[in-house]
Amino acid sequence: MKRIAKRTGWLILILFVVLNIIVAVQAYKFTHFKIGGTRKERIHLTFAKKLQLLFTGVDNPRPVNTVLPAHPYETVIINSNVKIECWSIRTLNQPSKGSIILFHGYTSNKSAMLDRAEVFLQNGYDCLLVDFMGSGGSGGDQTTIGYKEAVEVKDCYEYLQKTGVHNIYFYGSSMGAVAIMKAIKDYNIQPRAIIIECPFGTMYETIEARFRMLHIPPVPMAGMLLFWGSVENGFWGFGHRPVDDAKAIHCPVLMQYGEKDDRVTPKETDEIYNYISGSKQLVTYPFAGHDNYLELCKEDWSRNVIGFLYNH
Repeated sequence: MKRIAKRTGWLILILFVVLNIIVAVQAYKFTHFKIGGTRKERIHLTFAKKLQLLFTGVDNPRPVNTVLPAHPYETVIINSNVKIECWSIRTLNQPSKGSIILFHGYTSNKSAMLDRAEVFLQNGYDCLLVDFMGSGGSGGDQTTIGYKEAVEVKDCYEYLQKTGVHNIYFYGSSMGAVAIMKAIKDYNIQPRAIIIECPFGTMYETIEARFRMLHIPPVPMAGMLLFWGSVENGFWGFGHRPVDDAKAIHCPVLMQYGEKDDRVTPKETDEIYNYISGSKQLVTYPFAGHDNYLELCKEDWSRNVIGFLYNH
């Protein structure tokens, strides 16, 4: 009986160690990009290949800027936690009404922001499009889903201030929205107004959502992934809580959300919105998910964001 109990104990320990190795590898691949990497379509993989990927993880290809601005632009390098590459584009409608800094989402880059920048440019705003660390032309190969990116938001804001710009606005989608919120809370920066789209409530909740999308029970895997991601990236992911950062936001806010979003829940959205103080507006798009709202709802999105900027 003792021998069976001992063997069972060793088996549980071995399984625990193996599971943690698997999760640690997956956490690293989730938060690090690989140059030239390509995502593998899992539906075409053999069982043996799927088993291999369970231990090796799936490469997270480094986001690459595939389109250049259609207008004259300047490439700007900002010294932050890594060197951050930005595109500065001036509006043709002079004088400028101010500058909008655009921050992209997870696994994206600044070229994905060009369509939204075009709307701002046509309405008299200069734009600064930013590659977060690990993306596009910026340094590093890491992403922390908005945590360390917050200092990059702050440094871009201070860069514009040093060039004499006073009316500074932020636009951020998903991870970009989260980074904006954390930057305002951590560094007490004061943009004139911000537009944030589909920010998640907590890092844990967004990892839970990804497990649900893969039809994998989130407990205990979400917690384990977040733990190892924290160890590997040098920050405590359980403390990454945009819902708490919202309490420090006092500037005017336009918050936007797609009602079919499978990554951010209505509960997270409502909690963030309710914690924001001061002037605020919540707009939802009934037929959009975790998407580019401009692409799906061009007229409504343009009217909402330009109307908000006009009022602030």
